[in-house]
Amino acid sequence: MKKLLLAAGILILTLQLHAQFPGGGAAGKGQSGAMNIGHVYGKVVDTLGKPIGEASVVLLQDKYDSATKKRKDVLLKAMNTTTIGDFSFEDLPMFGPLKLRISAVGFKNYEQTVSFQLNMAAPKPASPSTSGNPMAAMSSMLNAVDKDLGNIKLKEDAAQLQGVTVTASTPTLKMDIDKKTFNVDKNIVTSGGTAVDVMRNVPSVQVDIDGNVKLRNATPQIYIDGRPTTLTLDQIPADAIQSVEVITNPSAKYDASGGNAGILNIVLKKNKKSGYNGNLMAGINSRGGYNGGGNFNVRQGKINFTAATMVNAMRNRATGTTNRSNYGTNDTTVNVLQQNIDKTHGAFIFGRVGLDYYVTNRTTLSLAGIKVHGEFKLNSMLGINTDTLVGNTDNNLISSSQRSSEGTRTFNATGVQFGMVHNFAKEGEQLTADGNIFSGKNSSNSLYTTNLYDKTGSYTGTEYEKQLSDGTNRFFTIQTDYVNPFTKTTKLEAGLRAQLRSIVNNNETYTQYPGAPKFDSIGAATNNYKNTDNVYAAYASLTSAIKDFGYEFGLRAESSNYNGTLLNTNPPENFSHKYPISLFPSVFLSQKLKARQELQFSYTRRINRPNFFQLIPYTDYTDSLNITRGNPNLIPEFTSSFEASYSKTFTGGNSLLFSIYYKHTTNLITRYIDTSINQLTGKKDLISTYINANSAYTYGAELTSINTVSKWWDVTTNLNLYNSQINTQNIPGATQQAAILSWFGKLNNNFKIGKKVTIQLSADYQSKTNLPVTSGQPQMGPPGMQAQSSSQGYIKPFGGVDIAFKRTFLKNDAGAITLSINDIFRTRSNEQISNTPGIFYQDYYRLNNPQLVRLNFTYRFGKMDVSLFKRQNMKSTGTQDAMQAGGQ
Repeated sequence: MKKLLLAAGILILTLQLHAQFPGGGAAGKGQSGAMNIGHVYGKVVDTLGKPIGEASVVLLQDKYDSATKKRKDVLLKAMNTTTIGDFSFEDLPMFGPLKLRISAVGFKNYEQTVSFQLNMAAPKPASPSTSGNPMAAMSSMLNAVDKDLGNIKLKEDAAQLQGVTVTASTPTLKMDIDKKTFNVDKNIVTSGGTAVDVMRNVPSVQVDIDGNVKLRNATPQIYIDGRPTTLTLDQIPADAIQSVEVITNPSAKYDASGGNAGILNIVLKKNKKSGYNGNLMAGINSRGGYNGGGNFNVRQGKINFTAATMVNAMRNRATGTTNRSNYGTNDTTVNVLQQNIDKTHGAFIFGRVGLDYYVTNRTTLSLAGIKVHGEFKLNSMLGINTDTLVGNTDNNLISSSQRSSEGTRTFNATGVQFGMVHNFAKEGEQLTADGNIFSGKNSSNSLYTTNLYDKTGSYTGTEYEKQLSDGTNRFFTIQTDYVNPFTKTTKLEAGLRAQLRSIVNNNETYTQYPGAPKFDSIGAATNNYKNTDNVYAAYASLTSAIKDFGYEFGLRAESSNYNGTLLNTNPPENFSHKYPISLFPSVFLSQKLKARQELQFSYTRRINRPNFFQLIPYTDYTDSLNITRGNPNLIPEFTSSFEASYSKTFTGGNSLLFSIYYKHTTNLITRYIDTSINQLTGKKDLISTYINANSAYTYGAELTSINTVSKWWDVTTNLNLYNSQINTQNIPGATQQAAILSWFGKLNNNFKIGKKVTIQLSADYQSKTNLPVTSGQPQMGPPGMQAQSSSQGYIKPFGGVDIAFKRTFLKNDAGAITLSINDIFRTRSNEQISNTPGIFYQDYYRLNNPQLVRLNFTYRFGKMDVSLFKRQNMKSTGTQDAMQAGGQ
């Protein structure tokens, strides 16, 4: 029976071979057919086993040239390797040797002879592998036509690497089904600055003078490398940013928290180089601030070592006024005029060392340690005049005072970050996991000295207020993501994430009134608390396409809980909230049209849960000019978002993107200013708290255009026209804030003067608009500024112009000097009006760091690896977690 099976197998194979040769003869000169059933495949890698994508692979066949009457190599087939280094050739001739040649930029050429040895003879009985096993013998013969060349290693060509100059540039705008990516790597206005300066040059994003960002007039979540962070933008160096992803309608793969705002994902620059390489940078500005740092990378064998450090020192100066009329306090109309000058001197230094271990060709493990230290000195001078607004005589003056404050704030953070990435044999299938463990400590102390004067201007005494605070912060984050491409157009993405956070904060306030011998502790102005906050999430999304129609359906499930304790009450007060599992669907559709046009539509549902600071019913009297109180009756808000867009790509690097959008929120969480009894003075005073507004809506249209005017001039234009309103009819006594039709514009010009000089000129303008809805997170800022309410006010128009010059030099433009000037005409101010008839009216004006001049120098060195295959888990570098652990 076994012999019959073997004979049948040989017969089938023989018939197949005969069918490939119509004459039944051997292949050779003059042969009319070919035995084309051979299959050759393999993977191209470097000496470390890292796949080389886009390598050129060709197969040559030796043939007789009748013209020259000589044999020569003729091209048979050719292809480029995939991103994971794979190549495959089918339908190859079985007889005669073939030559395989491989070439790639930065590597020495490789050549190998390939031949098929088809042995159809019956196996020898003595063969241990085939004796008594005719099926194995047949398999052996069939395997002869299927040749696996394994991993082919290319050696680096050092001479070629040194001469490589990359001239291709990354497109300014890249459209994906669920986001827009703006490349800011070549933005010279921001050199030496922070992410605040970067955002001013990103379309769709509005930035006020204090570094607060808005996306379509709502406060977005800030992500770094795909993960949320509580870092402020001025803690992120601009030179570390590669691109900014603007996600106006986040899909199910992103955290559902965030309410009616979108996401700004800051993508940091990644080190994709081998051998040794790095860069150095240094800069100064006209106010005495400075920055500097560098990074270094070296790879040997399966180990990659990285080290980075940077320092950023700021010298900020801001001036402003606050004019507030209190109509409903103490049964008397009182006007309070504040004039302030604020100065902040400080610096932070960041260091990181990391190791990557390439376990196999497909698996990499990463470990990194991070250390951050920061120290800031805050100084403020605040003049306060209070009068009764009865007539225009000096006798109306009730009192005046001059308050100076000085203080320090320090933070230290230490963390460990670990990651894993595994690429499966199937192209695009990947499993990643990363975790972060961080702890931080912070402390601050402030002394407020207030000189008091009566209505005649006579000095009546000095009041002192001292604030001491310290805290610790610990949190652990772990997440895993899996991608499985079923076909070239269909893929499944799924992931799990957990964030466990613990915070302890102690705030003590002491006062010394005129004539008092010492400082006394003020219990009502003491705020000591601890809380834990846990969020658990899982998501799945399916992306596919039918010809030119693409779609993505996603579903995310989230639950969270927190427990908080006020420690300064007797007995301590405990607060806890548990939010059950909620589902958040997302739908994304796209249709590609002719002439490089595309239509997109999306729908998402999101949540914004009140945080601990918004919920605790404790009244904070720390700043007598900004009294705040939480609201334990707050409930989560839910937002449904719809967006449709049209994009068109023209020749010559020109593109157009037009979008319309609508968002509706129920139970919107917003600030609200009301009156209440001040427990320190026993009088009625203004209290800033939080409420659930009945609902809110925003709708608008946005246009983004990128144009290459000439070889030396390109322009990016962004225009956003929108209308928004918050419905507070459910709040007794509240006055409905009128809807305002507003617009925002941004223009960015780049001029290339020769090969070495670049000039960038940018401008932005914001018309009158409603105050944005804040996230409720604590903000770093000067004291004495009354909190604003997004449901009770608007912002007056403002705008600004920036310019920068860049000159490159040295071989391959390795060195560069950049000179930039921000807010040339001192017009980027911020004036906010808040008003509730019968209670208060407030006009708040502020101007921060106008006409700031920066001078920066950068130098890069080392070898370049043109292979861009990503083997590291770059979802997080740990930088943001370290900083937020210390500064939260």
